[in-house]
Amino acid sequence: MKSAYQYINETWIKYYKEKPEEYKNYLIKWRSEPRILRVEKPTRLDRARSLGYKDKPGYVVVRVRVSKGGMKIQRPNSGRRQKHLGSKLISGQKSKKEIALERAKKIYVNLKPLGLYYLGEDGKYVWYEIIFVDPNIAKN
Repeated sequence: MKSAYQYINETWIKYYKEKPEEYKNYLIKWRSEPRILRVEKPTRLDRARSLGYKDKPGYVVVRVRVSKGGMKIQRPNSGRRQKHLGSKLISGQKSKKEIALERAKKIYVNLKPLGLYYLGEDGKYVWYEIIFVDPNIAKN
């Protein structure tokens, strides 16, 4: 017998694989929102609960948008031309998850991150939700 959270998880996996119209509408709406946005409830309740989220004061859920793609370095225009210019595409040392967490921590300084999980992506952005806990309010 499956729990409700297993059904929610299966639905999100199906959404990500099949990409129905409703899922695309989510992404279109999220694209117009700010890069870091506090949301009332977690979008993926199953994943949030597995990370320790509880629906009580002191728990904050934040949706973060990170741009996809690597970094480009400008081609040297003077001096000696090295054989491998390194101007094509350089992969960053941090993952998109780490970047999302760092950006959210800069805004929510007084909160501790419980965890983060993947929400979705389109051609330009990747979205994550981060669960923060206020250590002064939420004491189990």
